[in-house]
Amino acid sequence: MTATADPAAEPRAAHETDEELLARVLVPYKAHCKYLLSAVVTASDGLSSARCEFAIPESCYIDDTGHLNSVEVNIAYNQMMYYLVAKSVQEKLLTGFEDWTLDDFWRHQLPDILIARFASQFRRPVNPRSFAGEMEFRSVTRRAPGGADPFLHAQTVHRYWDAAGGRCDGEATLAFVNIG
Repeated sequence: MTATADPAAEPRAAHETDEELLARVLVPYKAHCKYLLSAVVTASDGLSSARCEFAIPESCYIDDTGHLNSVEVNIAYNQMMYYLVAKSVQEKLLTGFEDWTLDDFWRHQLPDILIARFASQFRRPVNPRSFAGEMEFRSVTRRAPGGADPFLHAQTVHRYWDAAGGRCDGEATLAFVNIG
């Protein structure tokens, strides 16, 4: 099973932020590392995306740099991705996850969702105190190379921006393992 984005496809209705789901998705994070404030999820042709709002009042590991940095981009991506997958499972939006329940997602969230490759490019500094981001699944494929245990391979893209024209974008490859 493979899904690929069709740019001409009409997206389905937007799923506004589910506060209860968002709070549960962020449970694994320390209180001062919960950057994701809201997320609107849409889907088309078996692929989903999220448009999000973030705030990082204070870096969790370094003195203030005055701009979003690569560690914070990765943490924001993780939170955005976890919420997007959870909401996609809940609403049956994403190819490859049709049989998943939210209980399946909670079981897999930390041990079985791996970032196989992550890249980001900073075009202009982004203000970490208030910024927006977007993530979209470009493809999801079930694989079992050489008869090994099956896993889901997903290609994603992400973008961040702020009100002053800051910009960062990138790509990430995900592997969902131990899916049976």
